[in-house]
Amino acid sequence: MAFNTKFKQLRLSKLPPLTQTDLANVLGMTQRKISFLETGVTEPSLKDLQAICLYFNVSADYLIDLPEAMPYIND
Repeated sequence: MAFNTKFKQLRLSKLPPLTQTDLANVLGMTQRKISFLETGVTEPSLKDLQAICLYFNVSADYLIDLPEAMPYIND
C-alpha cells in the first residue's frame, strides 16, 4: 500500500477522526501540504516523515512499505 493511502488512513483512524487542518497544526505543516501528501502529489521530507512517525507511533518502514526483514545483499 502506498504512503499516501497509509497516511490518510492513519489520520482518519484517530477518534474522533482528525481533519487535515487539525493534523497540519499538530505536525507543524499546512493543510495544503497534508492534502498533497494524502493525494500523492508530493512525498514527505525526512523531517516530515519523522514527525508523522512520532505522532502516530508507527515506523518509517511501515509508512514507506518496506518488508519486515531486508534480505542480505552481497557486495
